[in-house]
Amino acid sequence: MISAEEQDRIALAIREVEAETDGEIVLVVASRADTYHLFPILWALLAALVLPWPLIWLTQLGTATIVLIQGFGALALTLLLSAPFLRGKLVPAAVMRARAHEAAAHEFVDHGLTRTRHRSGVLIYVARAERYAEILVDTGIAERVGQEAWSGIVASLVDTIKAGDPAAGLMTAVRDVGAILAIHAPARFDDTDELPNKVIIL
Repeated sequence: MISAEEQDRIALAIREVEAETDGEIVLVVASRADTYHLFPILWALLAALVLPWPLIWLTQLGTATIVLIQGFGALALTLLLSAPFLRGKLVPAAVMRARAHEAAAHEFVDHGLTRTRHRSGVLIYVARAERYAEILVDTGIAERVGQEAWSGIVASLVDTIKAGDPAAGLMTAVRDVGAILAIHAPARFDDTDELPNKVIIL
């Protein structure tokens, strides 16, 4: 999605904007929020429930034969639908968004954004397969900046990624987040860089 050189430039941008704010920005880019392994099995089992009926109505096959066909059909369909290019098409958009949000919340905690001195952690999270982006902030920022302030940044980031320029979108998102933080959570005299500035690729 983004080259090593682009990652270095974005990491430098994070370091630069953090110099102007008390906020701690972490950027996570995931190839996907979930593997969705259960969905091919679910669809295959549903199809297997339907498969016996036309065999019963249209053929003279015995019960044992139909059960055998049903089992092999479920297995074959599971293998077919597990192909990566098909699996994502089986998952409802609402489920993908929910899973991506859960993954973002997990990354927020996992990368220490709840443990900064002034509760000033900010996560920019992107899940490529889901075409999903989200900005999560800790309480020290949330009490000063409402969630609506991040919505425009997220929308612009998603549009830029869809247009095929993820590095530019991420760079702009970092700088826009930094601009908001510099106003509402300016740097303190004793401010230190508490979290790594590198782009985290999953």
